[in-house]
Amino acid sequence: MTARTLNLLPVPGATLHYEVTGTGPMLLLIADGDSDAGAFDSMIDLLATNYTVVAYDPRGNSRSQYAGKPTGDVVAAGTADALALINLLSPNAPAFVFGTGTGAITGLDLITHHPNRVRMLVAHEPPCVELLPDATDARAFFEDVHETYLREGAPMAQLLYAGGTGLDEDDLPAPEDLRPEYRDLLDRTQTNTETFFAHNLLPFTTYRPNLPALLPHTNKIVPAAGRQAAAHLPARPIATLSTHLGWPVVTFPGPHTGYASHPTPFATLLTQVLEAELT
Repeated sequence: MTARTLNLLPVPGATLHYEVTGTGPMLLLIADGDSDAGAFDSMIDLLATNYTVVAYDPRGNSRSQYAGKPTGDVVAAGTADALALINLLSPNAPAFVFGTGTGAITGLDLITHHPNRVRMLVAHEPPCVELLPDATDARAFFEDVHETYLREGAPMAQLLYAGGTGLDEDDLPAPEDLRPEYRDLLDRTQTNTETFFAHNLLPFTTYRPNLPALLPHTNKIVPAAGRQAAAHLPARPIATLSTHLGWPVVTFPGPHTGYASHPTPFATLLTQVLEAELT
């Protein structure tokens, strides 16, 4: 196992927990929703042979705690956090970025406002449903999830959310068969659902990428989706985005969480994508 260092970075409004593994160009991994750095544990060692892999808990999740109550634009705050890590750990060179779900939205916002700090972005299933022809229906679904959270609490909101996004179809092993690090992840992230439904769900799912601003950087943006997730609501916008960018969607193995369920083929394909020159 490759050595890993655990660190804390104070940023305005929060303290970020981040982990650094390997050597080489920086590869920043940005987790989805209520997840954290541990979501990528199964593939980090595979990537760390070629990259300095940096994974972190998004603010408000797990070990990245708010300094007080969440305030302001949470998408912009997430972008500032990613930028702070890149500036700290790769001050003289842009970083590769892999973002999944809401982490992909952070990546899109990052490359929109700070394109010189991103060498290549793999945007894996950003749920920017405002791009969809049926955006009104998609928006109504996420609003219903939020209202369910306010009315009935996080467990009921989680059931509705999972059913409407296909996450209830993810083929996870039985709890007793999970690797210890993944059991630890599930234990940690149970406490993150409140933050996600209360503060992050609607701001991220109503985010609309600035397509004109992205067009000059299409040679650095790779649209991606899991093979088993492509038809699900969070993955559908990437097909629309890929049309605007002029690049086909790269299909990764497994469901939305293929980086955890199929780590070896997922990491292998990710490495191949990062090493490719888009022309």
